[in-house]
Amino acid sequence: MYFVDTVELPTLGNRSYLAGGPYAAVAVDPPRDIDRVIAAAVRRGVRITVVAETHVHNDYITGGLELAQVSGARYVVPAGAAVAFTRTPFTDGDTIGVDQQLVLRALGTPGHTPHHTAYVLEEEQQPVAVFTGGSLLIGTVGRPDLVEPWLTRQLARAQYASAHRLADELADDIPVYPTHGFGSFCSSSQAHGETTTIGTERKNNGALTMDVDAFVAELLEGLDDVPAYYARMAPANAAGPAPVDLRPPATADAEEIAARLAAGEWVVDLRPRMAFAEGHVAHSLNFEGAGKLATYLAWLIPFGKPVTLLARTPQQIAAAQRELVRVGIDRPAAAATGEPSDWVREGEQLASFRRACFADLAEARRHGEEVVVLDVRRDSERGRGWVENSIHIPIHQLQDRLDHVLPEGSPVWAHCAAGMRAAIAASLLDAAGRHVVVLDDTFDAAVREGLTLPRAAED
Repeated sequence: MYFVDTVELPTLGNRSYLAGGPYAAVAVDPPRDIDRVIAAAVRRGVRITVVAETHVHNDYITGGLELAQVSGARYVVPAGAAVAFTRTPFTDGDTIGVDQQLVLRALGTPGHTPHHTAYVLEEEQQPVAVFTGGSLLIGTVGRPDLVEPWLTRQLARAQYASAHRLADELADDIPVYPTHGFGSFCSSSQAHGETTTIGTERKNNGALTMDVDAFVAELLEGLDDVPAYYARMAPANAAGPAPVDLRPPATADAEEIAARLAAGEWVVDLRPRMAFAEGHVAHSLNFEGAGKLATYLAWLIPFGKPVTLLARTPQQIAAAQRELVRVGIDRPAAAATGEPSDWVREGEQLASFRRACFADLAEARRHGEEVVVLDVRRDSERGRGWVENSIHIPIHQLQDRLDHVLPEGSPVWAHCAAGMRAAIAASLLDAAGRHVVVLDDTFDAAVREGLTLPRAAED
């Protein structure tokens, strides 16, 4: 009897899988920190004999090459992927044995990339599961615009055809195991739900319920911004990532932290945003370790900029390292643990700023206070409604547009949809010397306070 175990990557919105039988297994789209996959195999008491990639990934660094080298497994990569390392190239219809009666069969599903390949797990020559990577997701499909702009429309139509091929060739009860779609920016829209089958997707997925022209039009219209670090992921994966290095970084004292800040390096405080607002090292930045650390830090930090991590415990530093290596931030320059008072030189004061809710903003406006409201959500979120008279600068554009947050003398009240991105924005503004208030509140509260306008009001 076969099994499928899921390796969750929630902060990147992805999943990897270990699937096999009593003795051996295949790892599908493994993460950079391969010890998690190895641990899953140990728990099952199986050897990893095959490592399979559905495509050259755009959103994270794969652990596939290292896992194959460490385990001695065959490394299966779509034949159309241009890579610089030795692998077993797979084309449509190719098969490889996994364990006794278990076979993995390649099914060409271009769309997310031109070479994208799904893998059907067969037990005694019968399909029992399909690993769809960035092809057929839960209620949606992988985005087709991450390769070349001139290929986007062509790949969107290919996604439609690939979804239909999967639905035509597999029975309704076959479980679908996608890599993307759990918050990943590789998904063309937000997926809903945790599990699915071919039959469920046949009823609910636009790629299988709409005609091709309507599907392509809707797919392309819904595409949002791509994280900047995506441009580095595919080349790194194609070249062959270096083995992961999770050794603890060097310890920084208050003098070194001050020196690194003075040199223009980034010092990132991983504590919760409430604690950061109450007191932090001046000019440090707040990316919560429990938030989407890898996505937003990798998106915003200038490529190659040294980063020093601050947290309460060594375990929190280690968890952050694990997140960051998945997106190519391999070695922090340094780290420090403890409390903010430990991170500043004797006699220096901690910085702080105010936290507020949308009810506080409504009260300030009623009293005629001059405030600047900064909306750091994405364009698609802004399109569903916004705070009246607010300035819109998506979080990933803020560093380059700080001068647009005007007027200079007024406090800037930063908000997003739930508070995490607003806290990042507030720390950027605070580090730049602006008077900032972070709206640590849900956008629904702005609606309840009567602060918002619908989309049509912008016209």
